[in-house]
Amino acid sequence: MTRPFLKMNGLGNDFVVLETRSGPFSPTAEEVRAIADRETGIGCDQLIVIEPMTGADARVRFWNADGEEVGACGNGTRCVGWLLMQSTGKNEAVIETQAGRLVATRAGDRLVSVDMGEPRLDWRDIPLAEEHDTRALDVALYDHPALKAAPGCVSMGNPHVVFFVDDIDAAPVAEAGPAVERHPLFPAHVNVGFAQVKGPDRIRLRVWERGAGLTKACGTGACAALVAAARRELTGRHATLELDGGELFVEWRDDGHVIMTGPAAVDFAGHLP
Repeated sequence: MTRPFLKMNGLGNDFVVLETRSGPFSPTAEEVRAIADRETGIGCDQLIVIEPMTGADARVRFWNADGEEVGACGNGTRCVGWLLMQSTGKNEAVIETQAGRLVATRAGDRLVSVDMGEPRLDWRDIPLAEEHDTRALDVALYDHPALKAAPGCVSMGNPHVVFFVDDIDAAPVAEAGPAVERHPLFPAHVNVGFAQVKGPDRIRLRVWERGAGLTKACGTGACAALVAAARRELTGRHATLELDGGELFVEWRDDGHVIMTGPAAVDFAGHLP
């Protein structure tokens, strides 16, 4: 007996999505890597499993392509939120994750907004291996002329470091990304963002995702970039984030919550072999 799945994406950040009504599913790291493999498996950045839960519309678990379970995935949460709202007919979905409870709401045709909660800014929450000012790290993470400006750190349920660059095309994303991801300062490893501020309400962003590599979009990375930029007064508290796969709108509200809005898409359905 095989298990059905949906292949979905949020701005090209792609997922294999399964639910557990047909039976429990708790994959091993090896099984996750096999599913995520783009040559011999289905291929995805993350595996997502939707489980029933009392008191919420669902409990959702996320695994990166390298097999590690992680606490949050912004684009994935938007996709799951859209699925849940389609199935219930409601305009809101309450989703429990390892990183906390998230609420998704309809924002238009295949557009979903997710309240990602409050960013965590203390060095222990990122986490960092030792105390530093997360607004602007006073430590060199990678030696390159384009990365001389001190990066900022934000946790959106998963750890992010954001470098501010003058020209995104000159940033060494593919070289610095994997090196910084596993820098000793980040004991849980880290997602690495490269942000070019194009205006007070527009940021060009590329993200090297922890455990997945360079992706077309990263929802939590977009949230982290806006928060990091606003803390430095490089932007206001809302902005359009331009990612390789398209645009997300992010707002850091006065109540401290970060709201992310963007599309969700279904690519195809299938069955796990």
